[in-house]
Amino acid sequence: MSAQTFFIGFFGLAAVWFGVVVFRTHSMVRSALALLFSQTALGALFLSMQAEFLGVLQIMMMATEMSIMAIFMVMFMMDPGGLGEMDMTHQKRLSLAAGFVAFAAAVAAAVFVDWGPVAGVAPDAAQQTHDLGIELLGRSMLIFETAGVTILTAMIAATAVAMPAVKRIGNK
Repeated sequence: MSAQTFFIGFFGLAAVWFGVVVFRTHSMVRSALALLFSQTALGALFLSMQAEFLGVLQIMMMATEMSIMAIFMVMFMMDPGGLGEMDMTHQKRLSLAAGFVAFAAAVAAAVFVDWGPVAGVAPDAAQQTHDLGIELLGRSMLIFETAGVTILTAMIAATAVAMPAVKRIGNK
């Protein structure tokens, strides 16, 4: 077994495990963190398959999204820590059935689809894809990173400004 196969299996199982944890916890914050870990494992899975652009994009996008979601959950949920043992699942049987059907379809696609090279791709299509990747990960990457840090700073500032008002409302 090659190292690539090992890491693909490891990160694939980690993604599925954390995906299950998302629905097994009573805490919205823990659920958001489990979803973050699951999506990060998917990004690592892409990296293991030598799809660097997709891997880095997945990890960056999910880290930003889950951070925003966790901040809003802490601000607006009555019990974000799950101390009240709230039940966050609905239609359990339908959800389980849909999950098993989706899992079976994914396994069937992975096993029975011919994953060989695509015939009939124009020779310049690969060059266009390469040029697009260089553009997105080249000079534009600094713009995306700067925008992400700016948005994070704005969220932290908004939370800091809103905290005194939340405390006043809570004391009434």
